[in-house]
Amino acid sequence: MNAYVPILVLGALGALFTVGSVVAAAIIGPKRYNRAKLDAYECGIEPTPQPSGGGRFPVKYYLTAMLFIIFDIEIVFLYPWAVEFDSLGMFGLVQMLVFVGLIGVAYAYDWRRGGLEWD
Repeated sequence: MNAYVPILVLGALGALFTVGSVVAAAIIGPKRYNRAKLDAYECGIEPTPQPSGGGRFPVKYYLTAMLFIIFDIEIVFLYPWAVEFDSLGMFGLVQMLVFVGLIGVAYAYDWRRGGLEWD
């Protein structure tokens, strides 16, 4: 149990600093509210009213998210494979070629749908 004491102390100090910072900011921070500060921040663009059921998002948002997930999954599997490449042998090489081929299919689909076009 003695090996975990430094980790627990560091976690407690981190939590104490986090809670203390939030409380201190709420107590001593300026309280000058105006309409601009209370509005939702939209990257400097004035927010536009949305329909009651919410607005429709262009497909480009989903294609960008899909592209991120494709490359994220690829890196998550490629890094451990590269570390253990010598011990996996030919089996590991074939399996990774199949995996990269499947990732290539998803990449080609995203490319065909215009996910890489930045208008």
